[in-house]
Amino acid sequence: MTAIDELTRPANDDDAVGGVPARLVATPRSTAEASALLAATRGLTVVVRGAGTKLDWGPPPRTLDLIIDTRHLSGIVEHAAGDLITIVRAGTPLAGIDLPDQLLALDGPAGATVGGTVATATSGPRRLHYGGVRDLLIGITVVRADGKIAKAGGKVVKNVAGYDLGKLYTGSYGTLGLITECAFRLHPRPRHALFVRAAFTPDAPARIRGAAVVPAAVEIDSASGELAVLLEGTADGVHERAVALEKLLSGDISEMSPSWWGVPPWPAGGIGVKVSVPLSAVPELAAGPDPVRGSAGTGVLYAAAAGRTEVERLRARSVRLGGHAVVLTAPPDVRDILDMWGPVPGLSLMRRVKDQFDPDHRFAPGRFVGGI
Repeated sequence: MTAIDELTRPANDDDAVGGVPARLVATPRSTAEASALLAATRGLTVVVRGAGTKLDWGPPPRTLDLIIDTRHLSGIVEHAAGDLITIVRAGTPLAGIDLPDQLLALDGPAGATVGGTVATATSGPRRLHYGGVRDLLIGITVVRADGKIAKAGGKVVKNVAGYDLGKLYTGSYGTLGLITECAFRLHPRPRHALFVRAAFTPDAPARIRGAAVVPAAVEIDSASGELAVLLEGTADGVHERAVALEKLLSGDISEMSPSWWGVPPWPAGGIGVKVSVPLSAVPELAAGPDPVRGSAGTGVLYAAAAGRTEVERLRARSVRLGGHAVVLTAPPDVRDILDMWGPVPGLSLMRRVKDQFDPDHRFAPGRFVGGI
């Protein structure tokens, strides 16, 4: 029996990405096993799959021979509480990282895994206070296309070939190799949290920034006209800040988040767009014809589009405001006629990085910017 026979199984009807069926599926249980798998399957094109919560993001792969399922690459490798650091395997669900008195401040959809969150650079509402994936990721272990293992950051003093692997792999959509372990910066777990909910007004984000309330998140939903601010900390401190915000915004204090909090605004199978604009442009974006939902504190928001015309209008509006818009997901008939990424500076550099890390273009071919 060959190594491929030992490590893979035939794909079934559910083993497809963007409508492209795979031939084989592998579920490695360790970095070493993943390394042996990739060394034994040279010449096969690969897509990595975690929980599948964002598997429909991005274009479909041009070809797909092998799906690497990370569900058995799961669990906490180490928790250095005194250093506020944890090392976790890529297939670990975010919801499963429950550490005593400490918090990994990454918000993701139900079931989302660590590897998928890093690969798509997904950061939720609390990005305002704690930072995004690139800020919290301090170390990474990956398996390259040739099966070699590379580590950088965290407790590893020496980086690899001069590259900041963590930043390169974050948001790469699985096009550079297989992430197997991640080291993250932790924060003390807040003892108390409250929400202040109010009507969204154009001046509200600036008024919140001018107040000494240190919000963990400031989210808006322009469809409902609501704004919600998350405050975290000690009970007395949170209550004091909540009262101040309640008066400032003429809002209400609640222990519950609104139903739309952290939820994408598009329906299953719909067109989902990520929009990034400067903070000063958020009120104008929210006042436009396309409802948006997301962070008024970071300028990263999301929108549902009904078709190509709405996508182009939203993208043009975002560019005019000094930002950009990326189509995250769309049904096949729309996806095939859309420029999902829009104009991207530095594309030639991205191509050179791809050629360096994956010279045979076997990892997620065509899934990233410019067909990378």
